[in-house]
Amino acid sequence: MSFPKTRLRRLRYNPILRNLVSETSVSVNDLIYPIFVCEGENIKKEISSMPGQFQLSIDNAVELCKTAVIKGVKSILLFGIPAEKDEHGHLACSDSSIVQRAIKSIKKECENILLIADICNCEYTTHGHCGTIIDGDVDNDSTLETLAAQSVSLAKAGADIIAPSDMMDGRVGIIRTALDNAGFEKIPILSYAVKYSSAFYGPFRDAADSSPTFGDRKTYQMNPANTNEAIREAEQDVFEGADMLMVKPALSYLDVISKVKQNFDLPLVAYNVSGEYAMVKAAATNNWIDEQKIIMEIMTSIKRAGADIIITYHALEVADILNKNK
Repeated sequence: MSFPKTRLRRLRYNPILRNLVSETSVSVNDLIYPIFVCEGENIKKEISSMPGQFQLSIDNAVELCKTAVIKGVKSILLFGIPAEKDEHGHLACSDSSIVQRAIKSIKKECENILLIADICNCEYTTHGHCGTIIDGDVDNDSTLETLAAQSVSLAKAGADIIAPSDMMDGRVGIIRTALDNAGFEKIPILSYAVKYSSAFYGPFRDAADSSPTFGDRKTYQMNPANTNEAIREAEQDVFEGADMLMVKPALSYLDVISKVKQNFDLPLVAYNVSGEYAMVKAAATNNWIDEQKIIMEIMTSIKRAGADIIITYHALEVADILNKNK
């Protein structure tokens, strides 16, 4: 018998040794911080279902980005909350739309920052769906035209990465062609390749004012029961020219993160979504958990599953924890 010659606890007694043999680590370089930008000036409106997160006017978004960079979080994912909406989301394609203006202002004031533009129509449509409605459902191909135009407009504004989240078939290919034809062949595409129709998005829809006014998104977002389909989705996006892949949500889909990572050699991003964030905040408010330890355990589990990068509303908190422990 190997026992007691083999004692696995020998590598656990000393904290320095535990860190030395740690298989998974989280760095501020792994983090992307999502923010919500709205019209107006000097606006900082807390999102009730996401304590500590805000709808920010451009001036305050600039200041938050400066703070994030100081903490070491240099990658920002931008969502826009426009003052007006239309049936097709055409406002998202305007060079004077909210995110386009935010990008220009942030780039003017912040050095050494990476801005990722979410590409979708749900914040910009009167009905809250991710594209043009025909016969009661989102029409795939007419929506592609809007997504391509939106992508080019955001690239012109200075976006460093284009991230389509709509889940229309063929969107990566048409966006890649549009970017290349407009002279933006160097701009990478981070595809929300595996995006499930999830109840974990509830607080986000409050934050972005993007709840559907009818029906749901099950005809274009994925069935939470499926994993083989995730590989097909990712494979199609790779074929069409995606440079990075995403799985969304993260915590209930760690198995999917692992499976996608095993099948594709592209950088893999996981989105630690609003509902996951809100549950931690609710439990912490009631003193049911040690918030900092829970946050870091969540980050570690997402990295351990295979994610290279994590989009999380906890990003600044994680940075504070990591910087304190340096």
